[in-house]
This record gives sequence, structure tokens and C-alpha cells, in this order.
Amino acid sequence: MSRDLADFPRPVLTALAAAERLLTRRAGATVVLADPEDLGGSERSVVARARVARNPFSLPRTLVVKHYLGDPDPTRPDPFHFEVASCQLFTALPVDARPSPVLIAHDPQARLLVLEDLGRSSTLADTLFGTDPVAAQRCLLSWARALGRMQAATAGRENDFGALLRRLGEKARRDPVADEARAAFAGVPELVEELLGVTVSARAQQEARDTARLLGGTRFRAFSPSDTCPDNNLVTSRGVRFVDFEWGCFRDVALDAAYFRVPFPACESSFALPSGLADAMLEAWRNEIATVWPDLDDPALLGRRLLDAQLLWVWLCTWWLLPRIVDGHTRLGVDPGRSPTISVALADYWRRLAGDAAAGGRPATAELADSLSTALSRRFESAEGSLPVYPAFRSA
Repeated sequence: MSRDLADFPRPVLTALAAAERLLTRRAGATVVLADPEDLGGSERSVVARARVARNPFSLPRTLVVKHYLGDPDPTRPDPFHFEVASCQLFTALPVDARPSPVLIAHDPQARLLVLEDLGRSSTLADTLFGTDPVAAQRCLLSWARALGRMQAATAGRENDFGALLRRLGEKARRDPVADEARAAFAGVPELVEELLGVTVSARAQQEARDTARLLGGTRFRAFSPSDTCPDNNLVTSRGVRFVDFEWGCFRDVALDAAYFRVPFPACESSFALPSGLADAMLEAWRNEIATVWPDLDDPALLGRRLLDAQLLWVWLCTWWLLPRIVDGHTRLGVDPGRSPTISVALADYWRRLAGDAAAGGRPATAELADSLSTALSRRFESAEGSLPVYPAFRSA
């Protein structure tokens, strides 16, 4: 690495030094990385771009390094293993079906991944919080198509994913929200009774519990990154690409497709979509998955499954978010310009569910949704308005 980096963050330099050692071992000759660029990462990891300054074999000109910090929790699945297995699964796919960067190398001892650099791409969040509504719409449609392509390409590969995990010392696991969803079905009635004074009828509880069928071994399972918030989607010249697979799993495709109805639920950038865009995204997605699951080309069947997924997400978001409001947290994120108030988001989730449940033959859910959206608006003054659309669409 360059020697004039004394002021550069030490975790980034540590990650690049580990990557040099890994690549040098693989090449049998010295690999030197230079010009690091901190790409952010999270509390759990460091992500950086670097130029390959000395290249004894055919490496790309630049690479991305992701280094997991600290030791894994021995009582929980290791997110590093799930990221590696996810990237290995995708790297084996044909280029035109690959939804993520190629995995070039990894080191389980150092908890390090070396990945293809997709370039200086903006994220989907950057576009949604920009000023160009045409670009924002184009990127959302690209995201919907990319989601469908990823699901179609990984259909039937759940056993492959499980085998990759076992090689890394992990057992294949369920969708990480499965247990949380079941906890929500059990706990939301008491929660909303206590905090909002709304009684959940037995029929509404049953309609919610019935959606648990999406959490099991359905015929419509494919890979999901689980965390598909806008910041984890890169806008590249080849369309939207997904990054960050720490919680990757296989689950029913409707659970991710429901994001068209409840945009990025519980993500800090969960705003509304302009009228008609959700339908266009759904159509773009369905065009990609129809050859794999022709049954989902039936509007009635797909509509029931999407309503199930929407209902599940709204109950789960209520379980996660309502206690946060009571504890004094007002927003989904820390930046007021990039995150709505929790009360507005929750009220909007329930308000939209009321209309969709009434149209979809779930009268008890529609009645509950009406009561809860009203109660949220009464209890929290900030919840009275509608959830605004993403900033890029506000000037359209």
C-alpha cells in the first residue's frame, strides 16, 4: 500500500493489509493494493475500494474489500458465513443472471471478502432522494426487474445454498424474520390494546396468523437478501445490483414483492410511491418470474399472496416500531430529511392495508386497519398526515 496514509482510518488499512496477504497467498507472488477509499460499511464491518498496484495475475484494476470486525457471537449464526455463501451462490450463476458482485477470494480466519468492484455507482437511495423523478422511476423499475431475475435464477437452489453454508460450518437457517413474525402474531393484539386502546378481533387475529404459510416450505421460494433497503442496492450500468447478504436466506418470493405495496418496510427510508408506480414495478417483476412460476401469472393467486405478505409485514412493523414511538424514538432513522416519522409510516401502512384488505376479501383485517390508522392519528399528532412520496417525486 502507499506509504502516505498515516491519517487514513486504521480499520480500512487493516482490511487492505489482510486482503494483500490473502491475494498474495493465492497468487504465489506479491499483490500490492493502493489508494484506498472508505465505502462506509457498518458497526460490524469495514468496506473499502482499492487499486491493484502490483498484479502478478489477472486481477481487476480495482477491488472491494469487506472485513468483518471482532469475533462472531458463538450463540448466533455468523453473518460472515451467510455473506460468503450468498456470494458463492451468485458467482456460480451466468453473468446475465448474476445479481451481485463476483466473489474473488475470502478468508474465514480473517473474516474477509474480496469482491468485484461494480464501480463508483450511486445507490437506489441516492436516486430516490435526488431531484430527478424520471431517474427515480427508472431505477425503481430496474430494482423490481433485478429482484425478479435474482429470484428466478435462484429458484430450486436452496439445497446448494445449504451445502455452501455447511462447508462454512453453519446450518441452513430459516428466514430471519420468521420467528419475529410469529412473535408479532402473538404479541400485537395486547400491544395495540395497551398502547392504542384498539381491540383485535379473533377473526382479525386468524387472518394474520393465516399468513404464516408464507414462512414455510412453499412452492415459490428463492433467495432473498432480507435487508434490501435502498442503501443496499447499487445503480450500475448493468442495472440495479444487490449488496450486503449478511442475512441472506431462502423464502417465499411474495415477501419481497410485497415491498411494492409497503415500500421497504421498517427501513429508515420508507416513504410512499407515486400513484401507479407500484403496479408498474409489480408488472416488471412478474415478467421476470413468470417463466419459473407460471402460476403467479394468475392475478387472483398473486393478489392473494401479495395481500398475505403485506398483512404480515404490517403486523411485523407494528411489533417492531410501535414500542419505539412510546420509548421516545420519533423517526425510522437519524436524518430527518431521509427518514419519516414512525407514527406517520405506521399509520400509512395500516391505512393502505385497510383498502387492500377490503378489496381482497379480508373484512376483519380491513376493520382493524381502519381502527388502528385512526388510533395512531389520535394518539400521535404527527401521524395525521399522509406518508409523503420519496423526495425525487415531490417536484414532479
